[in-house]
Amino acid sequence: MASSPNPDSNDLDRIHGAVKREKADLPAGSENAPTWAIFMAFLAAIFAGGQLGTTAGGYSLDNVAAYGPIVDPRPTNTSAGDNLDPFQLAMKKGATSYALCGGCHQGSGMGVPGQFPPLAGSEIVLEGTEQLTRIVLHGLTGPVTVKGQAYNTPGGMPGQGAVLSDGDIANVLTYIRNSWGNEGSMVTKEMVAKVRDAEKSRTTQWTMAEMEKFAKANIPGDVPAGPGAAAAPAAK
Repeated sequence: MASSPNPDSNDLDRIHGAVKREKADLPAGSENAPTWAIFMAFLAAIFAGGQLGTTAGGYSLDNVAAYGPIVDPRPTNTSAGDNLDPFQLAMKKGATSYALCGGCHQGSGMGVPGQFPPLAGSEIVLEGTEQLTRIVLHGLTGPVTVKGQAYNTPGGMPGQGAVLSDGDIANVLTYIRNSWGNEGSMVTKEMVAKVRDAEKSRTTQWTMAEMEKFAKANIPGDVPAGPGAAAAPAAK
């Protein structure tokens, strides 16, 4: 059997390995603290910090989300309509309700040529409020002429009485009667309620032939006093 070129090499490797496995001798009192002691010290530090915070520097646990309500720093405005007169408030709310109409009549109130009649300068919009309210409540079908142009939209205009409240309809009517250069008196929710009650049995759309008797008539009722209540200077 061939002998190792260095007969002491194997013994040296074993000795070095044993030395590496041995732990260094530490002076008495310098050993690592047990895990449970570290954990208890951590809890004590948290508790002490919380107690100190409530008594130093005016700090309060009430201002911490975990101990009190979260205060939203964003400004709030819960009275956006408090400074608006009734006409201006109706215009503001009517602009929102008009979203149901804008898809056909467009945001500009100009409609779509050959498909949907314009509201800007429309005789139907600017004439009596009786016919306009009925059209919005129940819808309109058949041929109609607006500003000298003929329209006959398939299916006609759907009524919005089942979708919008009396107040919503009053606001949107006030809005379209006083936008895009139009000027007309306000329509109130009490006026809309009168027409809704008078036509409560109606389930079909109106035609322009039926509207003839209402074309020049206005729904009776008081209009709120205030700038722009009767017409539309604020809308401009």
